[in-house]
Amino acid sequence: MVVWTIANQKGGVGKTTSTISLGGLLAERGNRVLLVDTDPHASLSYYFGIESEDLELSVYDLFTQVSTKEQIEQSLCPTKYKNIDILPATMGLATLDRALGTKGGMGLVLKKAIQKLEGDYDFVLMDCPPVLGVLMVNALAASDRIIVPVQTEFLALKGLDRMMKTMEIMQGEQQEPFTYTIVPTMFDKRTKASLLAYQKLQEVYGDTVWPGVIPVDTNFRNASVAQKVPSDYAGASRGVYAYKSLLKHLLKLSVVKK
Repeated sequence: MVVWTIANQKGGVGKTTSTISLGGLLAERGNRVLLVDTDPHASLSYYFGIESEDLELSVYDLFTQVSTKEQIEQSLCPTKYKNIDILPATMGLATLDRALGTKGGMGLVLKKAIQKLEGDYDFVLMDCPPVLGVLMVNALAASDRIIVPVQTEFLALKGLDRMMKTMEIMQGEQQEPFTYTIVPTMFDKRTKASLLAYQKLQEVYGDTVWPGVIPVDTNFRNASVAQKVPSDYAGASRGVYAYKSLLKHLLKLSVVKK
């Protein structure tokens, strides 16, 4: 089971879109995919029509009670895609930092929960909130690879700086070094800002930057309205083509790691 965490400490850079797009493509390949929503806004959950506030169990309960495998399985929500399940979020997650931030042993809750599902899924993709806290720390600690979407504009590069510093701080607590891939998103080749930001990414972060880009594509927005993964809604679109290229790159890196 491979775990990818999609994270950045800046909102609006394409984290949820990346999670859904990659998850959809993996499922089309026949992989069993679990999407984990760790953002209190629950955008990933709402995308698939899950009304998170109506749920009896969610990611929140993993942190507030001892969870058996059976309880975790009861928290899972199926989607209309047979190979995709979701561990949904609720607004209650917004209270975790205040309630549990000083409590010891809370950094590995997600990792331990996911390990109980070993064998049930081939890939786990975790969508993170854009703030550093208990949820992001858990998601990073559980990951085999961190995928960092970065909008190709200069304010987003500042957010990336914060994300890199966060990983450096957490690295001291990890037995193995984090592996990560920076993914340029919302690229518009018609604008100088996108071109300069992309060039800056490559200059500063080198080989950790995926050499491709995710372009601006209205099909992503339209797919969310239809509650379909982009590859199902507009399989021939340039955005889906870009994510197929990204997935190929990430799978190659996973094989190398093994």
